[in-house]
Amino acid sequence: MILLISPSERAQECATALQEATGEAAQACASLRQASILLRAQEYSAVALDQAFLDAEPDESEMLLQHMGAAIPVYVNFAISALPRVIRELRTALYRRKREVQAARLVAEQSLRNELKGNLTAMLLSCEMALDTPDLPPVAVNRLRSVYEQALQVRQKLGDETPVAS
Repeated sequence: MILLISPSERAQECATALQEATGEAAQACASLRQASILLRAQEYSAVALDQAFLDAEPDESEMLLQHMGAAIPVYVNFAISALPRVIRELRTALYRRKREVQAARLVAEQSLRNELKGNLTAMLLSCEMALDTPDLPPVAVNRLRSVYEQALQVRQKLGDETPVAS
């Protein structure tokens, strides 16, 4: 959802146009105080903030930024910007946010994958060493083999084809 913050009489019209142009729901509000309440109550993907607020109420604008969460701020001067320009800037910001989220997700997945690979390798090696223990009861052998096979399946799902010493 997009939040548009502007005292302009055309703010609701602009929110409707943004909604049509981006396919995301858009909501307009006329004050920073109201925007702060809305930001605490709901998650937004972008916040289009009228530049006039930044100049007129810098302290409240700073407080508002603290409540944005993951929303990307887009600063627009509605006094001189036509609606098509506002739409372009917002689309660009949403696209940039989408790319950043994808990049962060990939980094997190790779980091988790690398961490799990190390633990899985240790688990597989421990199972192999335990299975080489002489006079191991058959029940223990079966359980260790089960753990070993499950660890192999997890490793395969992670895409790690590094051989384990047998």
